[in-house]
Amino acid sequence: MFTPRELALERGWPGLIEGDTVVQLAAQTLQSFFTGGGEARRHAEYPFAEVDLRPPVLHPPSVRDFYAFEQHVKAARALRNQDVPREWYEIPVFYFSNPAAISGPEDEIPYPEGTRALDYELEVAAIIGAEGRIGGFTVMNDWSARDLQAAEMKVGLGPAKGKDFATSLGPLVVTPDEFDGRSGTMLARVNGEERSRGNLADMHHTWEAIVAHAAQNTRLLPGDVLGSGTVGTGCILEHGDARWLQPGDVVELEVDGIGVLRNRVASSLRCSPGVVGRSRSTSSSSSATGSARATGARASSGSPTRTPPGCGWRPSPCAAGVSSKRSAAPISSSSTVSSRS
Repeated sequence: MFTPRELALERGWPGLIEGDTVVQLAAQTLQSFFTGGGEARRHAEYPFAEVDLRPPVLHPPSVRDFYAFEQHVKAARALRNQDVPREWYEIPVFYFSNPAAISGPEDEIPYPEGTRALDYELEVAAIIGAEGRIGGFTVMNDWSARDLQAAEMKVGLGPAKGKDFATSLGPLVVTPDEFDGRSGTMLARVNGEERSRGNLADMHHTWEAIVAHAAQNTRLLPGDVLGSGTVGTGCILEHGDARWLQPGDVVELEVDGIGVLRNRVASSLRCSPGVVGRSRSTSSSSSATGSARATGARASSGSPTRTPPGCGWRPSPCAAGVSSKRSAAPISSSSTVSSRS
């Protein structure tokens, strides 16, 4: 979804990126675009440089985050003196995250109360389209409060509040005819410093297996989010250096073939029921390049502060996504890497 900057629409519109132009499509949401067969009438055209992004999916029906990269699983379990169980190789396991805590490109992520170990997680997410099939792929940041998560995991029921506060998606949703989700360099930068690098090709479980397991004994709905899990080295926890994120840090996750998902960590948020604060970063413009029929658009500085209803932190009621005919910028291999679940 996108909005012309001058209109600052909360939900935005689906669109098709063609070169330096965004074409508004006659669909209310990304979900309706997919259920309409991935086709819609064309409306107005806008310069790409004059639109802002919205998150690809507004309140997805569900968010399942999988655990598909062996390197990450081994590293995370080794921190708990555990081996990888045989079942991990047989089942693409997942946990449910919070569909009411979705943010998009350039959104500020409030620093969660009660943690001193805020982490990013570098992932790709599949967005379900029509008939339970993958409609497209986007970049996903599974923000994690590691100290909260560690305490909860001792009970054995899952990460819960360690993940409950934020998940970022964007900058584009690229359809499978342009990006099949099988390979692509993945990297993470914090304040411009590369901290993680991996490749989507290292997934042990395929997208086909992930979709099949997610759909077993249930029905997948358009807009459902299926996260890949963290690529090897794709979080601070794996590095073991305790260089946790701090307020003011800018986190960029980049996937070759999709683009860059950028967020800034804000200060912690306190609120009363019915009052919430959330803003979009004004530090820099988004590098939302993506190949082909994707959903998303470019965010830039100067976006207004948004105050949607709710308590605790809630994302703004803005769906997002834009279809694209724009070549993805290649990821440089010259960056230096410095020294998850």
